[in-house]
Amino acid sequence: MVQSESAGVKSKVDDPVLVERRRKQITAASIKVFSERGYHPATIRDIAECAEVSIGTIYQYFNDKEDLLYLAIIEIMDSYDAHMLAALEMTEDPLERFYAAVRAFCRVNNASVDVTVLAYRETKSLRKERRDVIKQKEITTNGYIADCVRECISAGLFTEIDVELFVYQIVIFSHAWALKAWHFAQRMTVDEYINRGLNLFFMAVLTGRGERRLAELRRDGRIPEGPAVKS
Repeated sequence: MVQSESAGVKSKVDDPVLVERRRKQITAASIKVFSERGYHPATIRDIAECAEVSIGTIYQYFNDKEDLLYLAIIEIMDSYDAHMLAALEMTEDPLERFYAAVRAFCRVNNASVDVTVLAYRETKSLRKERRDVIKQKEITTNGYIADCVRECISAGLFTEIDVELFVYQIVIFSHAWALKAWHFAQRMTVDEYINRGLNLFFMAVLTGRGERRLAELRRDGRIPEGPAVKS
């Protein structure tokens, strides 16, 4: 039987439509099981029962339990890229692009809370070459936000800042929505969280020109209203 491969995970089934459908089903079950029981205690039998398939079916699409963890993390990393790139295509305004990229990033975490938490807990369980792939994907994703920050600096909207450190503050802020969902989700929507958090970032980096541009974008409804930005 011909083996197909996706994201470095081999399958014994060569029908790409069937592979995609089955892998989504089994990966969703594995995320649920890993989240509830922990990655190491969980078994393929547990995942098969949750997915309502046989153990043999799982081995048609995955080699082992690590494949399931790896593919789950790869899928959310790919989702970051897809949603952020789609958001960035909607505007050429530097400040609006920055807002759109951060909002897209946060919304993916909101839609994938369990995977975000799982990635934080268990990426270390992957073998080195797979961890390296995930690290490179993270660098690529962070690069979209970094490019937006540099555009805002070049346009005189942001002060000269340490771009790398600023971007990682944003990344941690975005992940915190999932990591601390028990706290934040009871108090606000994800969009309220985004707007409140971004207001703090804006207060730290906006120039006078940036403040005026933000006010214009809010007036036009292109960025939601938030607490007043103070110089």
